[in-house]
Amino acid sequence: MRSAAVFVVAALFEIGGGYLVWLWLRQRRSPLFGVAGMTLLALYGVVPTFQPAEHPFGRVYAAYGAVFIALSALWGWWVDGQRPDLRDAAIIMWPRATP
Repeated sequence: MRSAAVFVVAALFEIGGGYLVWLWLRQRRSPLFGVAGMTLLALYGVVPTFQPAEHPFGRVYAAYGAVFIALSALWGWWVDGQRPDLRDAAIIMWPRATP
């Protein structure tokens, strides 16, 4: 249970930090968004070290990848209002062409 919580916290720090930097640079928000985002991203780098010592780095990050993908899709839905669909599950990198 502790490992799952650490994965979720790490994902929220990474996604939230990246989102704040995105808002700062793409939507021209206050530089404070960038500072807050970079702080969260730095903390994201520390959080995985709270995983149990017997789990090696590669294994922790491989498992974390799945958590990150799932929470990123949920973040896009809840925060950006972009509900993922079946196509998003298969090909999430390439946006749809605008009609």
